[in-house]
Amino acid sequence: MNLNPSLKMQLRAAVKQFWITRETQARNQGALSGAKDAGARSAVTGGAQMNGFINVVRDLLCHSGIPKPDVYCEKCVEVPGWYRPEKKWDLLVVSDGRLLAGIEFKSQVGSFGNNYNNRTEGSIGSAVDLWAAYREGAFQLSARPWLGYLMLLEEAPSSVAPVRSREPHFDVFPEIENASYAKRYEVLLTKLVRERLYDAACFLMSSAAAGVRGVYREPAPELSFENFVTSLLAKAISVAKTKE
Repeated sequence: MNLNPSLKMQLRAAVKQFWITRETQARNQGALSGAKDAGARSAVTGGAQMNGFINVVRDLLCHSGIPKPDVYCEKCVEVPGWYRPEKKWDLLVVSDGRLLAGIEFKSQVGSFGNNYNNRTEGSIGSAVDLWAAYREGAFQLSARPWLGYLMLLEEAPSSVAPVRSREPHFDVFPEIENASYAKRYEVLLTKLVRERLYDAACFLMSSAAAGVRGVYREPAPELSFENFVTSLLAKAISVAKTKE
């Protein structure tokens, strides 16, 4: 990855923050009530693990000319859907009544078999719902917004090992047959971008042991953080220039 050193350090810091936040939440969950969630659920229910990544992207947008009040995180992040009243995005850019961008920041640690389908269905459904709403005029005055999806997956033996495909009636597509969950996510995100459901996607992997030091890897160059932010900032800069 050819990120400048400063941005690479920020990305490493976000990875580190993710793992430390999970550890802290798991340790503190139930400290007052005395009742801890089962398994890794204590970390999942705590939230905020992806805030480091959100902050990096928000700062990049603002440095590229998007006014800070136009970038929404945590609050005021709902937009109308076509199949449901509204959908919360992790980060929205709304300027002068125009929807400029929406980004999802997701992660998965453990429970790979249980959560992979949920993440897959959620990523597809969110994009399909928004594009249908856009087609029907929900975001009037808006040009086509930019959509992005960033995924951090735990690198562990069970996430990189082959998983047998179930094919009782028809063959699955060869690029995903018996693929590991890591490979399945790589294929999913690549297809989401190539089908133009999202303008860019980023896929990061990090282990619990090395992640607390900010260590991560990018399995697919097409899904690198560099490609992700380059695409997003091209949109941001073009918008900023039209306001000059």
